[in-house]
Amino acid sequence: MKKDREHSLLARCAYGAADIYGGGAFVVIGTFFTVFLTKALGMSPALAGTIPLLGKVWDAVTDPVMGNITDRTQSRFGAKRFYILIGSIVSAITFILMWVPLPQAEMGLKYIFYMLMYMLFSTGFTIVMVPYNALLPDMVDDYTLRGRFTGTRMAFSAFGNIIAALLSTLIITDNTDSSRYLIVAFIFGIIFCIAILLTFFGTWEKQKPVLKVSLRESFVQSFTAYKSRAFRFFIAIFIFGQAATDFVTGLAVYYVDETLNAYGGGRFTYLMGVILISQFIGMLIFNPVMARTNKKTPILIGFPVRIAATLAMLAFSHEGASFPVILGLTFIIGLGMAGSSTTIYAILADMADVDELITSINRPGICSGMATFIRKICAGLSVFIIGVLLSMVGYDETIASAGARQAAATQTGIAYIYIFVPILLCLVTIFFTAKFPMSKEEFQVIRREISRRKGEDGSVITPEEIAVCEKVTGFSYDRLWNRGNALKMK
Repeated sequence: MKKDREHSLLARCAYGAADIYGGGAFVVIGTFFTVFLTKALGMSPALAGTIPLLGKVWDAVTDPVMGNITDRTQSRFGAKRFYILIGSIVSAITFILMWVPLPQAEMGLKYIFYMLMYMLFSTGFTIVMVPYNALLPDMVDDYTLRGRFTGTRMAFSAFGNIIAALLSTLIITDNTDSSRYLIVAFIFGIIFCIAILLTFFGTWEKQKPVLKVSLRESFVQSFTAYKSRAFRFFIAIFIFGQAATDFVTGLAVYYVDETLNAYGGGRFTYLMGVILISQFIGMLIFNPVMARTNKKTPILIGFPVRIAATLAMLAFSHEGASFPVILGLTFIIGLGMAGSSTTIYAILADMADVDELITSINRPGICSGMATFIRKICAGLSVFIIGVLLSMVGYDETIASAGARQAAATQTGIAYIYIFVPILLCLVTIFFTAKFPMSKEEFQVIRREISRRKGEDGSVITPEEIAVCEKVTGFSYDRLWNRGNALKMK
């Protein structure tokens, strides 16, 4: 029965459903939150950009704590599924609160209010996504099956991206009207709640002993996850790969509205639709490719193609440029963007195994918590940097809130940011992906060694396998399987 459900398409779909929230929420926020603050409420882009950044200071507390709480919880549903259930309601409410308009309030009050609302949203996101990111290792052990579950999850994430982008752009036809953003928030609060509940009801979780660690120790334990060499490379891929996506979605409104002067007539909706549909198609292409090769392949193939298409955009980044050509290049860029999500979440499922070999403790919640923390740090930094760069190229929030167009030099500056920053981030991502030390063969060595340490495998490790363990973990072989590795940073 267990093997049947592990191979079930329905089970994979149930597992993937929650990432409609994981992907869709950040598309709406990344695309429109700064626009909401600057164009609808008149806040400067530099000031608006600090709100997600300061929210990440709060995440530095909540994400490690949530990972620790998850690993310490005992529930008949399974600890992770229990918090996914709770988070279904919390996430919907906190998402909606972020978009409540205060158009007449003093700017200082607006700033404090939206900073607090963003922190509440981040907490709701943590309650769902830290347990969710840790769930797969406790559902499926097989490397290839994990890849299939992750592939289905990424398809649902792409679907969430598509509906988030298309519905929000169809509703927000006037980006200076604050009420339209709240309508979008209500619609997606309901969608996200339903999607998360589908995951709760359609998944399972292995029961295991509760990890007993004090709250104070949980902070140290959380950051010891970074002692793993594979995890450090993974985090670098995560940061730069997702930032390359965040810069595209976060600047798309400004690029289309200011550089192309083409926001009206549904053209921004077309652009976002092409980006997200092409990402969905890219995931369908990369998933079988990844299954036949390794989890690094989607980035190593997709990002060079994306860089070429992005460079070609330079010739068309002006008012009056052929919009069909821009859409064609955007389609290619979206295909390349799919490589990032496909690779990142496939690798994440394996990080708890490497950590267990180092520490002798099964800590998927902590590994997930630190990965979720990094994802939100990445998103917050992207919004902050976008705000700073917009200010540097002369973006004027007073002109924006009046519905007028920015100066010609600002239009050109936005185009350069939209093109060259993602290219730089893609190049860094390719570098770290090429250096990532684990593929299927190395993963199998890690799993076999864990079984030996638990007394479940009587085979004798070979010198070649010792070298693999050391390469992947960054530890000498005699220092592995030591609980002390989880309790001290050195």
